[in-house]
Amino acid sequence: MNASRAPKSSIVFALLLILLGFLAISLPTAASISVVRVLAWLLLIAGVAQAIDALRSQDTRSVIWKLAVAVLYLGAGVYLLVQPLLGLAKLTLLLAAVLCAEGLIDIFTYLFPRGTGRSNWLLLHGAVGLVLGLMILTRWPFSSFWAIGTLVGTGMLVSGVTRLGMALEARKFARARP
Repeated sequence: MNASRAPKSSIVFALLLILLGFLAISLPTAASISVVRVLAWLLLIAGVAQAIDALRSQDTRSVIWKLAVAVLYLGAGVYLLVQPLLGLAKLTLLLAAVLCAEGLIDIFTYLFPRGTGRSNWLLLHGAVGLVLGLMILTRWPFSSFWAIGTLVGTGMLVSGVTRLGMALEARKFARARP
């Protein structure tokens, strides 16, 4: 790829991510449901791939195990397509639980270090994760309409801003070189 084209395409991609991030944050319910639908289709595709792999296997136990996993993937994918709001509520509950658990583990790790120094960043990460998890959990199931879409949108926005900064820095560096 041409080095002079790379930053321009990176800038365009970064701006697209920023735009999509703002869109997801401003329409969190639509973004949340879209995430569930994408996950549903990924599970269906994975289920079909797993079933094909199972049918190609030679070992009977391997075939049974792979077919069981395929059925699980296919069932979860169909469920999320048929019941996207219930699926969204369950995924949001799972997200809240993971955030709380990760936050508690980080705080515990900060408070009881073993052989390493304490990092205030670890404590901050744990506290933010725990607070986010509790915010989502205490407002569940209503938080299902905004939590996943807002988090995905925020991630896209931060990724876009980061990529834009890196692309502009690369462009500046390329112009400075003789």
